[in-house]
Amino acid sequence: MKYYEVHFHIGGSDAILQDARDVLSALLGEAGFETFEETEEGLKGYVQQDVFDTAALQSQLALFPFDDVNISYEVKEAEDRDWNEQWEQEGFEPIIVRGQSLEVRGERADDSGERSVIIHDGRHLPAELSSHLPPLTSHPSQFSILNSQFSIEIDAHLAFGTGNHETTRMMVSQLLSLPLEGKRVLDCGCGTGILGITALKLGAREAVGYDIDEWSADNARHNAVINQVDDRFTSLLGDASVLETVEGTFDVVLANINRNILLNDLPAFRSKMAPGAILLLSGFYREDIPLLVQKANSLGMTLQQECSDGEWACIVLQ
Repeated sequence: MKYYEVHFHIGGSDAILQDARDVLSALLGEAGFETFEETEEGLKGYVQQDVFDTAALQSQLALFPFDDVNISYEVKEAEDRDWNEQWEQEGFEPIIVRGQSLEVRGERADDSGERSVIIHDGRHLPAELSSHLPPLTSHPSQFSILNSQFSIEIDAHLAFGTGNHETTRMMVSQLLSLPLEGKRVLDCGCGTGILGITALKLGAREAVGYDIDEWSADNARHNAVINQVDDRFTSLLGDASVLETVEGTFDVVLANINRNILLNDLPAFRSKMAPGAILLLSGFYREDIPLLVQKANSLGMTLQQECSDGEWACIVLQ
């Protein structure tokens, strides 16, 4: 999927530069931009080439509320690097994620909150560590009973979700603490499929994932195969509208996506939630929590738990 990289230059007082960045990123989200990176001069935004609309961008910029700030921008194609080649050369070091003690609907995954998972790429796992891991074919209930570690192998091909990012780690940590045995799980914007695969390893009976990126949808399917859960994992290509084709409801819904997409797609998530279902969200900053909770409340959901890692946040709704 091709992206444009748009450099926004914010001219004005240094004292309001950060506020200007925050307001600008919110406006750009309404114009289809997905991710942002702060620069010394202002902000760098990324938008898919097939959804980039100059008129929509100009309309949002016209709403910018600071009269004494000037904004200019430059558009160029985002670097199309051979991420697969880089992945094969570098991979990533094994990551250990531990669960948190969490009670939802009176159910607790384990009293100690010490259940953990090792996420690895299949190439960088030390022999002395791998020799102590239960095999991938072990039944997940063994792990909750013995409170021992288990492993997930991720072969990331142009997809987000190896456990390196704070939001992914928080989502996995919360999953380790949820009662998932026998549950049906929906993974929205699944990336590598790491969240759905984790849920299946923890005893979920079925996981359905979808992603707007074709590489990600294919990669999630691939990772389900190498983790031997492909018989219970379905990967779909599309955005939240693909849920109209998915039958039934889900006990747990997962979404690690940016704030604006979450706000837009929350009604679609809600429509697929069974009574008492859990919605686990990340991909946004701590200051975004009130806005997301307000939207969730309007849809009949309530906040159960929140956590953060640096400036990134994660919330559990029911």
